Amino acid sequence: MKQMQKGFTLIELMIVVAIIGILAAVAIPAYSDYVVKAKLAKVASAVDPIKLAVATFMQENGSAALLTANNWTSLGMSGAPTATTEVTGIAVTATTGAIVATLCGSGCIKTSLNGATITWLPAMGTSAITWTVTPSVTSDTVLNNILSKWI
Repeated sequence: MKQMQKGFTLIELMIVVAIIGILAAVAIPAYSDYVVKAKLAKVASAVDPIKLAVATFMQENGSAALLTANNWTSLGMSGAPTATTEVTGIAVTATTGAIVATLCGSGCIKTSLNGATITWLPAMGTSAITWTVTPSVTSDTVLNNILSKWI
């Protein structure tokens, strides 16, 4: 009697390894972009309460002209915002109400964004406050894609 072959041939195993290699080559860069997007979303979430406080201040006072730099109590906050892993500091500029978030400098988001700043500048319209978002780093494509959604 002939004995039946068991297992896979070498060519079948090589095909599987090649398919896994192709999938990994596509998935790893996409995954790293998603990680950066998630961390930048956390930056936006850290700034959102301050945006609300500045917008409320501007609506109550007619402009940001009376705003003093980093006067958190005048914005209705109990103190300075808590720094996160991605944001080392958040500051509010006097008279303009611009919010400047400084990103971490240790590569916790992405090396090209070490110590970068993102500025949210309010503009008071007749019925709404709009925000212009500008980063100090303009060459990062992932950051630019995120910023186009924040505006």
